[in-house]
Amino acid sequence: MSSNSQIKHKILYIMKILKEKSNEDNPLTVYDLIEELAHYGITAERKSIYSDIEILTSFGMDIICEKGRTNKYFVGTRDFELPELKLLVDAVQASKFITHKKSEILIKKIERLTNIYEAKELQRQVIVADRAKTINESIYYNIDEIHKAIDKDKQIRFKYFDFNTDKDIIFRNEGDWYKVSPYALIWNEDNYYMQAHHPKYDDISNFRVDRMDKVEICDETRLKTNGFVDLEISDYSKIVFNNFLGETQKVKLLFDDTLVNVVIDKFGKTIALQKQPDGKFIINVEIAVTPTFLGWVYMFGDKVKIIEPKGVAEMFIRHCQNVMSLYTENTI
Repeated sequence: MSSNSQIKHKILYIMKILKEKSNEDNPLTVYDLIEELAHYGITAERKSIYSDIEILTSFGMDIICEKGRTNKYFVGTRDFELPELKLLVDAVQASKFITHKKSEILIKKIERLTNIYEAKELQRQVIVADRAKTINESIYYNIDEIHKAIDKDKQIRFKYFDFNTDKDIIFRNEGDWYKVSPYALIWNEDNYYMQAHHPKYDDISNFRVDRMDKVEICDETRLKTNGFVDLEISDYSKIVFNNFLGETQKVKLLFDDTLVNVVIDKFGKTIALQKQPDGKFIINVEIAVTPTFLGWVYMFGDKVKIIEPKGVAEMFIRHCQNVMSLYTENTI
């Protein structure tokens, strides 16, 4: 490296060394910095290091100096504190829609946001219980393309697939393209969903983003259903139970008081709880009455009851009878 290049790059390498190799427990002396600079082929004098540290400090870098017989330096405040980085790592690990490979890449990038000593603690955080992960490596790019299409008010096209019992990918629609108008991305129940206007039904449909392939932005402007024009997407999402579409109805439910946390987790803290004399409570919600909703009610046994409308209660009874019939028949 030429002498001119050394002068230009030296201060940048000092910043890099301090960020990567210093913290409160591992401060660096000027001689440490000179030694580290030598690894990059840069020679430096002690006085120039002091000058560079002053420039970096005036630039806004939080460099703490421990004064003593030999001054020691380390980076104080960083963009992310260690507990925040641990939360990010945990979130990446817990995200079902991020593949194992992409998780490892993301975590390596997160590690570079701190010093080498704290990065080791993040590596220990990676050892977590095994979780089911998606296998679709293109999900990053799917999400990016969908966001771009929404921003540009454009339709998209893609191919959509399921798995068969051999775990092979089988494309729906005989492998033909789906063409829809995307309106929102929703992260729900460990999965990413795209809510979009589907021209075939002239209504809103939901698609699992990790089961979308070859997402492309089209030239056509997005379409809207008549009923969706005046409806905020956030409001619409609230009435779609668990991201499965169906006829939305006002449903009155009676809950045991032990399910308060469950109800708040599902419907939010703003849900009105009507206390009953026996300690139970009633809620009124507008939701899509689907098999998913009925299965959710079934899960709590005698601790929840559908009060109104009668048609939904009867639908639930049929659902229960269908489940019971599986165990009363002689065939397997």
